[in-house]
Amino acid sequence: MATAQQRLWEIALDQHGFVTTDDARALDVAPHALKLLAQRGTLRREAHGVYRFERFPSSPADDYRQAVLWTGRPEAALSHETALDLLELAEVNPDRIHLTVPVGSRVRRQGGEHIVVHAETLTPDQISWWQGIRCVTAATAIRQVIAAGATQVHLIRQAIDTARDNGAITAAEQDELMNQLEARLAR
Repeated sequence: MATAQQRLWEIALDQHGFVTTDDARALDVAPHALKLLAQRGTLRREAHGVYRFERFPSSPADDYRQAVLWTGRPEAALSHETALDLLELAEVNPDRIHLTVPVGSRVRRQGGEHIVVHAETLTPDQISWWQGIRCVTAATAIRQVIAAGATQVHLIRQAIDTARDNGAITAAEQDELMNQLEARLAR
């Protein structure tokens, strides 16, 4: 029979070395066991309810995985300018990680100072994956930044053109996004 640590490790392999108290509960492992493993130096507490195996190699995706897990929402996805950056659609440099969670979700946890949470219920066709982490599609990310109104217009145009050039959006989606951008500018 596998130990709690071994069962948690199996989950961590698919989550960049991270496990959550929800993961522990799903395995019938008491969340207190995570604290004990942290006291022994096996795990490191990263945020409320989020731990990371010390021996797991770090990667550039770690902060993004941690942010998604921090929400406590399995439907959470990288979005907005974060998605534009990770999908290499525009030369944006977001200073925070943008996430989208379903409307009505409650995300009130400590440790999210570098995270911006947006509420929008996404459909399956609006979700893709980046480095094994839920991320909105190119079209959805562009639509989100147009609606938010904080991203510079030339960067949105760059994202639309790049997405079309690399096949991430169709010609019809390109036209629709350009119309949305023009409508925003006309306000």
